[in-house]
Amino acid sequence: MKVFEGKWACAMAGAAFGVMLACGPALAQDQGATAKPEVFDTWRVRCVTTPSPGPCVMYQEVTTDQRTNQVLVAISIAYVPGMDRYTLQIVVPLGMAIPKGLTIQTDNYTSPVLRYRRCDRNGCYVEMAADKSIIQGIASSSGDGKGKVNVQVDNGKRYALGFFLKGFAAAHDDMVSEARAKAKPVAQAGAAAPAAPAR
Repeated sequence: MKVFEGKWACAMAGAAFGVMLACGPALAQDQGATAKPEVFDTWRVRCVTTPSPGPCVMYQEVTTDQRTNQVLVAISIAYVPGMDRYTLQIVVPLGMAIPKGLTIQTDNYTSPVLRYRRCDRNGCYVEMAADKSIIQGIASSSGDGKGKVNVQVDNGKRYALGFFLKGFAAAHDDMVSEARAKAKPVAQAGAAAPAAPAR
C-alpha cells in the first residue's frame, strides 16, 4: 500500500502553531478535492483545490519491494504560507528504539535528533513543526545524491534508510509557490467580508 496514495490517515503536528494540517494520505482520501500530483524527479507535490491553511505537500516514499510496495521510509513536508512555517512527517518501520529518535543526513547536512510522536501498525512517525534550517539543509545538499534517515532499532543496531535528493529543491520551490498562491483567496475572502452593522 502506498503511504501517500493509500488509506493512511494522519495529522501533521501543526498544533505547535495552532493549525492541524492534512498530510499526503488525508489529501488523497477525497479524490475530488485534490489535484494530480506534480512530479519533480523523485519528489511529488500535491495541492488541495479548496482553501486550506496548508494547501500543498511535497513527499517521497522509498519501498523495499516493488511487488508488495512495502514502505522503507516516507517523508512528507507541508508549508503553511500564512505563518511561513513548515511541518514534517517521516514514517519508518516498526521496531525502532523510540527514545533514540532519528536524524536526517545528506552530504553536507545532519539534522538534530528528531523525536518520534507515535507508532501504529503501519510504522513509527516523526510529526513536528519543522525549523526552516532543516528544510534549507536538505535543499542545499547535492541534488543528484542520496540522503539517509539514520535510525536505531530495539536491539541496538543502527541503520541508514536511504532516500533520494534529486528534485527536492524544485519540488520545494513549487510547493511554496503553489501554497502561497492558494492561500491568497483565503486571506482576501476574510478581508473582503463586510463588517456587521452596529446595533
